Amino acid sequence: SNMGELCVRSVLVTGANRGLGLGFVQHFLRMPKPPQWIFATCRDPKGQRAQELKDLASKHPNLVIIALEVADPASIKAAAAKVGEHLGGSGLNLLINNAGMVKPKTLDAETLEDMTETYTTNTTGPLLMGQAFLPLLKKAAQGSPGSGLSCSKAAIVNISSIGGSIACSFVWELVQVVSYRCSKAALNMLSKCQSLAYREHGILCVALHPGWVQTDLGGAAGHT
Repeated sequence: SNMGELCVRSVLVTGANRGLGLGFVQHFLRMPKPPQWIFATCRDPKGQRAQELKDLASKHPNLVIIALEVADPASIKAAAAKVGEHLGGSGLNLLINNAGMVKPKTLDAETLEDMTETYTTNTTGPLLMGQAFLPLLKKAAQGSPGSGLSCSKAAIVNISSIGGSIACSFVWELVQVVSYRCSKAALNMLSKCQSLAYREHGILCVALHPGWVQTDLGGAAGHT
């Protein structure tokens, strides 16, 4: 198959109601061969902030909206069960851990609560997602021919940030966001750990820096 051609039967995107997450959903819907299943998760699918997603789902039967709070293990388990029901006997090809939060504060103003909340969402969330969806990812990998790793087979993509880079102190002068930076540095290590642990199952695990994007979350980097 052509390397450039992404062929995904099923994909799940967290934080899919706005920003990058919504962008991913729109991208998958526009593909020449769109996925049979696009699972778009967000905290409050019934809320006003998910309106755009609901409008898309009304037009696209392959788009399924699922309530999911990445900071809540019970919510993650319930979502995994629901996704499994939809998929029937087949697995999940692609898990995109996109949900994230940022608290734009200086180092002096960081608190235990901010550090903990940010880490729970940005780092522990993707860890728990990987655990909960592992059986479905394994199933997809087993059902896919070939020995190579790819997003078309089975993959976890963690949306990280250059903000988590230790070597490059990106826009420090503009925004310190220490809790965010720490959580993304940790997410990069989690991605490495997942790649080591899940490689034997044929699951690709990567961390992606999408570039600075003008979104609700990214907009925080625009304020000094």
